[in-house]
Amino acid sequence: MTLSLCAGAQAQTSGSSAQAAQDWPNKPIRWIVPFPPGGAMDVIARALGGKVSQSLGQSVVIENKAGAGGNIGTDFVAKSAGDGYTMMITSIGMATNRFLYPKLSYDPVKDFAPVSLLAVVPNVLVANTVKNSAQSVSEVIALAKANPSKFTYASAGNGTSIHLAGEVFTSMAHVDMVHVPYRGGAPAVTDLLGGQVDYMFDSITSAKPHIVSGKLRALALTTAKRSSALPNVPTMAEAGIAGYEVSPWFAVFMPASTPKPIVLKMNTVLLDAMRQADIKARFESIGAESVGSTPEELAKHLNLEIARWGKVIAERKITAD
Repeated sequence: MTLSLCAGAQAQTSGSSAQAAQDWPNKPIRWIVPFPPGGAMDVIARALGGKVSQSLGQSVVIENKAGAGGNIGTDFVAKSAGDGYTMMITSIGMATNRFLYPKLSYDPVKDFAPVSLLAVVPNVLVANTVKNSAQSVSEVIALAKANPSKFTYASAGNGTSIHLAGEVFTSMAHVDMVHVPYRGGAPAVTDLLGGQVDYMFDSITSAKPHIVSGKLRALALTTAKRSSALPNVPTMAEAGIAGYEVSPWFAVFMPASTPKPIVLKMNTVLLDAMRQADIKARFESIGAESVGSTPEELAKHLNLEIARWGKVIAERKITAD
């Protein structure tokens, strides 16, 4: 995926929606982050929020509404007025939560207006350098096949991209490893560093400092191409699992009733921001690869992700509990 330079084709609109877009914005915009501060999602929103504020001449207020796998913040946005003053950054949960939570209070397709893809932040398979002897993906597989159910991999919780990356790995590599879910990435990494678990498909954002310090060994990236943040680390496909790809993505959505001209204007502002040198540098610092899109491209991407992960979750019998 590459940065799109277009903001999407202008559609014919009613006089009321055109007028709304012309007057917009005339008050602060709320940018909802449905997870706690400090992660890649939060960093991306705060970096871009400043640029959006400069471009539109109104404050952009970042609000962290965490809980229930992102569902609390997402539900809030789904039920917010479609006046252009509420937006959300989200990730793979937009595609997976409908399968993980049977009583989901919102529809990820019908209740939202796609705005733009923002970035992909690779996950990386890591091992404790002191307590784990595996030097490559092939060694991880060989050890796991020789010792079924002995080796563990940690995640930030059931259904997260970290968990799903592990599920795809064990399925494609035909190995039996034990998934150990945690309530968030930080405690999972703590136990990985302490040797309580063997592996983790951690976000490059949180794993890189420990890789640089020598505490964790990077074995492979989950994305289809290498990352400039860890250029010497192979992709999982390069490491021997042909066709493997799990690309954790981040994107912006607004409530479904938001006028199309406002959606297109926000799309333009976000794409312009991602072209700027300081944003590129900030993204690079957390291992994020910029991705821009039209609203239509994001809608198509979401539908493809829903189809893919719905199948994986059903086949692997994954639940949120």
